[in-house]
Amino acid sequence: MPFRALFYLPLTDPDGRRTVYAVDLPYRANTGSGKARAHLYRDGRHHAESKLPAAFPVEGGTIEVAISAFGIKHCHYVTPAGGERQLIPDPRTAEGRRARFERDHRALSRSIGFLSVLMLLVGVGLNVLQLAQPISRIPSIAAHVGPFESPVHLPIWLNFALAVGAVLASTERALRLRYSLLDQAGK
Repeated sequence: MPFRALFYLPLTDPDGRRTVYAVDLPYRANTGSGKARAHLYRDGRHHAESKLPAAFPVEGGTIEVAISAFGIKHCHYVTPAGGERQLIPDPRTAEGRRARFERDHRALSRSIGFLSVLMLLVGVGLNVLQLAQPISRIPSIAAHVGPFESPVHLPIWLNFALAVGAVLASTERALRLRYSLLDQAGK
């Protein structure tokens, strides 16, 4: 499933009847266009459809879904009491394969996760330093804070490599369903 994400939520009602919900999401959809839609299936049958971000009312709570430019921001079940549970990714999707890798190779997965955060911090930090210099030269800003000389001057190829690293790191974090403002800054 290279162009879709699929998540499951098995629920058991008070009568003991089990219902399986599935949320089908497009990858790389333009959420601003209003064309990106999430589909909710109940026991294999299409149950509802919504623009993203989506909130689907189900028994005992709501399934909330949102995507970013790099993947899934969140896909979880929220109860009225405020409890949250992440939906289970289909094992054939990229999120499912990443979850299996994390389960089978915990130490390596943690190392990759640490490296992705480090790449984002370095990439965003160095870019902020380099962007501050031309921004501080704008006359109205220069009059208030003065010009800023960046201590970092990287070659174009290294800036490009850092940008690619930040994109890969954000994508890796999206596959693990880890999303923060740092990921937003990395794009």
